[in-house]
Amino acid sequence: MTEVLWNRMTAPELRKRAAQGAPVLLPVGSTEQHGPHLPTGVDDFLSAEACSRAAAIMVDHERPAVVAPSLWCGLSDHHLAFGGTFSLTLPTYHALLRDLCRSIITAGFGKILIVNGHGGNITALNAISNELTRELSIPIAVTSYFLAGMERTAEILEDQPTLMHACEGETSMIMAIAPDLVDRTRLAEATGPHIALQSDASHVFHASRSFKEVTSSGVAGDARAATPEKGEAILDACAQAIAEWLLKWS
Repeated sequence: MTEVLWNRMTAPELRKRAAQGAPVLLPVGSTEQHGPHLPTGVDDFLSAEACSRAAAIMVDHERPAVVAPSLWCGLSDHHLAFGGTFSLTLPTYHALLRDLCRSIITAGFGKILIVNGHGGNITALNAISNELTRELSIPIAVTSYFLAGMERTAEILEDQPTLMHACEGETSMIMAIAPDLVDRTRLAEATGPHIALQSDASHVFHASRSFKEVTSSGVAGDARAATPEKGEAILDACAQAIAEWLLKWS
C-alpha cells in the first residue's frame, strides 16, 4: 500500500511526491471537551482520518497525495468552562498555520488543502486561507470534512440533519476508528439540544457565549443512536467528497 502520511515518509520520498505535484492535506482540529462519553481529541482524530481516507482514494486514482501531521489545537474558548480543553488566540492560530504552510512550501509542495474538523475554526480559516494564499503565493484552500460530505451524511444520520457536537455522527465515527475511546456506560447522558454550525446562514447575528450556556452535558445532538456502521459510512462519504474535489483541483 502506498504511504500517504508525511511523518511516516523519508525526506527523499517527500521530495519525490512534491516533484510529482502532490497536494498536501493539512488536517486541523481541536482538543476540547466532547461530553461525558468521548475523548477530547475527537476533532483532531476525525479530520486526520478523513484526510487519510481521501488521500488513499487519490492513490487509487493513480494521483499522488500527502497528509501532513495534524494541528491538534484550535479556537475553542467557548468550551473552556467544561475543562479538558486547549484553545489558541486568533493571532497564534494564524501564525501557526502560516509557519506550517511555509514549511510545506519550502519542502517543495505547491498546493495545500486545509481540512478542518472543528466548527469553531470555520470562519477564521476562511479568512486565514485568503491571506496565506496571497502572502505565500500558492493556492491554499480550506474545507471542513463534515461540510464536504454534508449531503450524504444527512442521509446516514437518523436523529439529526448534520453533525453537531459529541452527537450521533461524531460518536459513530469514533466508534468506527477508536471504539475503545467511547465510554458506552455514559451514552445515556450524551444528549443535548440541536444547534446550527457557526457558518450556518441562519446566524445573522453573532454573540459569543460559553457552550455551557447551550448544553449542560457538553453534547449537542443525541449520541444514543450512534453505531460504528454509521461512522464508517460518514467518514467514507466525507473522504470521497474531498478526494473528488482534489482530483479536479490537482
